[in-house]
Amino acid sequence: MLMERILSRENLLTALKRVEQNKGSHGIDGMSVKFLRRHLYENWDSLRETLRTGNYRPSPVRRVEIPKPNGGVRLLGIPTVTDRFIQQAIAQVLTPIFDPTFSENSYGFRPNRSAHNAVRKAKEYIKKGFRWVIDMDLEKFFDKVNHDKLMGILAKRIKDRTLLKLIRKYLQSGVMLNGVEQSTEEGTPQGGPLSPLLSNIILDKLDKELEARGHRFVRYADDCNIYVKSLKAGERVMESVTIFIEQKLKLKVNRDKSAVDRPWKRKFLGFSFTWNKEPKVRIAKQSIKRFKTKIREITSRSKPFPMEVRIEMLNRYLTGWCGYFALADTPSKFKEFDEWIRRRLRMCEWKQWKKPKTRVRKLIGLGVPDYKAYEWGNSRKKYWRIACSPILHKTLDNSYWSQRGLRSLYNRYEFLRQS
Repeated sequence: MLMERILSRENLLTALKRVEQNKGSHGIDGMSVKFLRRHLYENWDSLRETLRTGNYRPSPVRRVEIPKPNGGVRLLGIPTVTDRFIQQAIAQVLTPIFDPTFSENSYGFRPNRSAHNAVRKAKEYIKKGFRWVIDMDLEKFFDKVNHDKLMGILAKRIKDRTLLKLIRKYLQSGVMLNGVEQSTEEGTPQGGPLSPLLSNIILDKLDKELEARGHRFVRYADDCNIYVKSLKAGERVMESVTIFIEQKLKLKVNRDKSAVDRPWKRKFLGFSFTWNKEPKVRIAKQSIKRFKTKIREITSRSKPFPMEVRIEMLNRYLTGWCGYFALADTPSKFKEFDEWIRRRLRMCEWKQWKKPKTRVRKLIGLGVPDYKAYEWGNSRKKYWRIACSPILHKTLDNSYWSQRGLRSLYNRYEFLRQS
């Protein structure tokens, strides 16, 4: 029985470690991850019994709204840490059963696969001459999954009725919004460890259909791009695939966001492509916009952070950002970002020096001749203009920021590309 494998000591210990590593926010009970181990130690016997007998009742998820860059919100449901632990234990047993049967063109939330693999595959299709893309957007996918359809697919592979009953309970556990519990008649609990696997299980039907039709496609969770050789073919495929998704999978295609277009005019997982015969991966305009908004927040001169704190915040953000976007074949962009970030820091430094006499003293301390220090220290030019002046370029140069602890984005990019 699968339930026995899920409740095995080895599987549960692995699940506990994974949930503790992932940390994450609390659910509706307010219990944080650091108290999970103790809670399980004290209540495990009764919890295990309710799971074995099929009497366990998951708690409703805590509804959180995450703003989207293009407006609107993404709804997340955060389960309690106990439910995250149980979902993780289920996912660990079900993944080896379902994952080997998934399509080679599915890359989202799967072992040894990543968004980078998906983008590289898309680039490969474009290089082979499939220079039109059907960019499919599923409307509120995680909130629209048909429960009966999903349970029907699961029941074909899972014969353990206790486990099926538990998964159904998770799908229908409801959400807590402003202290009021609301039932969930459709959707998967996005935010829990089980959600990515369930989404791949239902969308595998789409993958198999596209494969049967001989299409070149890449899917990452609910982001699906199909590559064809002409606009006419793209429009025909868009129409027929939309009918399949809406009638067979009972999901909704967002027609406003879906389109047949050139790949270099669309974004995919934060990236886009160049139009060359040998296409290059580039960072999508929307991703650059979000990046600059975040940097502006950290380097806002109206926020009185000490420079050490700003640099620490920048390093933390840039390390993760570069780790993802180093896939781009555009080193010049990373040099450009470095220069822009240093200019913003020079602006902050100039603001923090405040008074003319302080500025004069600091400039002299940095080796500027007295007359030049007096001239620039008493300048009435705006902060952003001064930040690009020859005097600050020479004094607050690359080595100055390097000594202050700022890590170069371009150097990190080069290191990641070579490793």
